[in-house]
Amino acid sequence: MNRNRPAPAPPAGLGDPVQRLRGVGGALAERLARLEIHRIQDLLFHLPARYEDRTRLTPIGSLRPGTSAVIEGTILAADVVFGRRRSFLCRVQDGSGTLSLRLFHFSPAQRAQLKPGARVRCYGEARSGATGLELYHPEYRVLGDQAPSLPDRLTPVYPVTEGISQQRVRSLCGQALAMLRRQPKVFEPDIVAALELLHGPTPDISLAALESGRHPAQQRLAIDELLAHQLSLLQARRRVRSQPAPVLEARGDLLERFRAGLPFPLTAAQNRVIGEIATDLAAGAPMLRLLQGDVGSGKTVIAAAAALITAGSGAQSALMAPTELLAEQHARTLIEWLQPLGLEVALLTGRQRAAQRRAEEARVASGQAILVIGTHALFQGDVSFHDLALVIIDEQHRFGVHQRLALRAKGEQGSVPGERVPHQLVMTATPIPRTLAMSAYADLELSVLDELPPGRTPVSTVVVGQERRFDVIERVSAACRAGRQAYWVCTLIEESEALEAQAAEDTAQLLGEELTDLRIGLVHGRLKGEEKARVMAAFEAGEVDLLVATTVIEVGVNVPNASLMVIENAERLGLAQLHQLRGRVGRGATESHCVLLYQPPLSQTGRERLKVMRESTDGFVIAEKDLELRGPGELLGTRQTGLVDLRVADLARDRDLLPEVQARAQALLERDPEQAARIIERWLGSRARYAHA
Repeated sequence: MNRNRPAPAPPAGLGDPVQRLRGVGGALAERLARLEIHRIQDLLFHLPARYEDRTRLTPIGSLRPGTSAVIEGTILAADVVFGRRRSFLCRVQDGSGTLSLRLFHFSPAQRAQLKPGARVRCYGEARSGATGLELYHPEYRVLGDQAPSLPDRLTPVYPVTEGISQQRVRSLCGQALAMLRRQPKVFEPDIVAALELLHGPTPDISLAALESGRHPAQQRLAIDELLAHQLSLLQARRRVRSQPAPVLEARGDLLERFRAGLPFPLTAAQNRVIGEIATDLAAGAPMLRLLQGDVGSGKTVIAAAAALITAGSGAQSALMAPTELLAEQHARTLIEWLQPLGLEVALLTGRQRAAQRRAEEARVASGQAILVIGTHALFQGDVSFHDLALVIIDEQHRFGVHQRLALRAKGEQGSVPGERVPHQLVMTATPIPRTLAMSAYADLELSVLDELPPGRTPVSTVVVGQERRFDVIERVSAACRAGRQAYWVCTLIEESEALEAQAAEDTAQLLGEELTDLRIGLVHGRLKGEEKARVMAAFEAGEVDLLVATTVIEVGVNVPNASLMVIENAERLGLAQLHQLRGRVGRGATESHCVLLYQPPLSQTGRERLKVMRESTDGFVIAEKDLELRGPGELLGTRQTGLVDLRVADLARDRDLLPEVQARAQALLERDPEQAARIIERWLGSRARYAHA
């Protein structure tokens, strides 16, 4: 007996890496990782995007253009033909009719296979071609004496990536399903049944039901997936809320003096939200609050009040903004409000000169600056806070989870990370549909500024084709001659600062030639910070009549005298971005207008977007429609990690499932935390720890 023989490896489990499957090496594992497939069980939840019915043969004579079908026949002729493109053409007959197989990319082996007299079975879409009906690059099989039987189930078509074929994914999913059958108790029986059905539906199942995502098997998995995300967020909330946080209370009459010094009265909604935040900050557990407010609803006042309450306990606040433009705008406003109360504000941005930066960092480290405003520069390693107790994140969807974690870590006190954590206030001017908030922000308390400050005027919106561009220029001229100011926003399909800058420069030059009597300014992302600030200051001071800009002005610009906004190629932007841009006007008492200039012809989605903008100024109505049109990933921002990487569920389609999911998540955490952990692991795996921050 050989005592040195290694023990046989245990059988692979569904939680094992995909390399345990037959035929999966390092290179294939890397490609699968691009599809978020790391473990064997990930293949089970990598569901087909659609299905093909290959369960029956279709006579060639009954085929119609646009129809996908399985045909079987004998090759009559096969030749390389030359036209606009060289191709290999095979004529196939089955007794009912004749069609052609056309391959533009072919090998000598294929020419040898597909020869006259060979019998073939093909699947593809019939199209009208030069020889009549043709199948371009069909899937085919050369048949021997005995043809294999047709499949008895619909053929799944999976999402794939470069270097992975449909056949390979089908084979791997088949291996994973076989393993599931050997380990059926890993998942609940109805989950197992749903997975079996969705990877290989029988032909009697309605394709329409599957394509709509409303089949009971899909809905069962959708509930489970939404439950996993909900549980993950609730666990994150419990974890953070279990840690101690500083008790913060306003000092004396600081808040009253702040209110009295403002040049406007606070709305009832603003006072209500300040009260909610004050209660949170005094509780001794970390505040985790999301503040939603439509464009112009006054979120900056809320941030100032929260910083004042924090200052009352001698602690610091940090306000992180996504752009230098917005950070500088916040700094100017908050210095104006807080310095008269004896509170110092520091500003940290990437473009500050070294000496200025060191001076600001020293004020932060000593605690002299009670409120620190900046961009991502706030959480770089050389920034040290004296006593950071409150983190405020503006336009949070523009930051990745890791960036938010890094800033929060700046406020942790003690030798053990997490021994004391700062409070968090997350603000967004992009209204989040209730559907999305219920799912993506389940770990946050929600405050909503649901009224605009007095004096704000509704913005009327018109949709105009490019053929009327001259009329729009005339409208700009008339508004500026009347003493108003205007914006002209340039957009491009390509997300390129260089190309957008060029477009803005060209537009500014052309408008300058047409509007010789106007003072025209130009702002885009490629300008140096000092130049950008100079132009913006001139526009705010009324020294520039027309500001030509890229979408860099989407947030952080407040010029009450600007009453006209022109957005060029508006059909290329999402609803949330259009709404943000439109919010730059309507900030004064004068009637304001937004012109959405589009390039015809409009797509159906483009037409719907512009129609919504024309009909509504309600950010929440617009956000709900945006969710339907674009989906949650785009709405929240592409850098969100773990929030909306949904494989089966669709937040717009499945919103009716969310109340049930919320109730089940709360009950499951109380009743069976081990089962809750299994559900999270099933869907999120290693992504669970970044599901929210």
